[in-house]
Amino acid sequence: MSRLVLITFVLFSQVAYSSTSVCHGTTSNGSLENGVELPSDGNNFVSYSTVARLAGRTYVHSTVKSIIINSYKNLEETMPNTVYKYAETGYESGGKFRPHKTHQNGLSVDFMTPVKNEKGQSDHLPTNPFNKFGYNIEFDSSGKYEEFTIDYDALAAHIVELDKESKKQGVGLWRVIFDPELQPHLFKTKHSEYLKTNIQFSKKRSWVRHDEHYHVDFEVPCR
Repeated sequence: MSRLVLITFVLFSQVAYSSTSVCHGTTSNGSLENGVELPSDGNNFVSYSTVARLAGRTYVHSTVKSIIINSYKNLEETMPNTVYKYAETGYESGGKFRPHKTHQNGLSVDFMTPVKNEKGQSDHLPTNPFNKFGYNIEFDSSGKYEEFTIDYDALAAHIVELDKESKKQGVGLWRVIFDPELQPHLFKTKHSEYLKTNIQFSKKRSWVRHDEHYHVDFEVPCR
């Protein structure tokens, strides 16, 4: 092997290694090496806040990033007229991520609940400093907030794609946290059987309601 080829191989190996994340511990007591940042937007998705991205609050494990991006790409085909928005993820090196109790090792991701506006069109929930970047929004028992209504078909389709893409990459979803009072609506969609068979939903209400967003924990091997 020539010296030039050897140098090229070493440099490529270092880049490949540095882009692969390593998680440690658990979602509630852990850390992350080589965390990667989610893109600010794509054809059918956006970040919840430019300010939050600049503050370094949108980093995940590299495998989780791949799952999320591929899932959004799949949804371009299965849900072509639907838009999505992701929210809090974690820091580049993990660790405590206030005010969250988890999000510490790159495997926890919050997604804003997909909605339809008063015209029946897929839309984004408003996320800004005045409503705590969307986390202060409260839906009523029928899934309504101001002019927005929860799009359960879009929500269910997203969870299904996340699970399918996770399995393609040899990992999985550990759990999905979404308001137990609103969960029954998911099982009225065409994805009902898949959700019942493959997804572990939280059954108890968390310390925050999880109606304006749904929390997904990915199951990736950690050290």
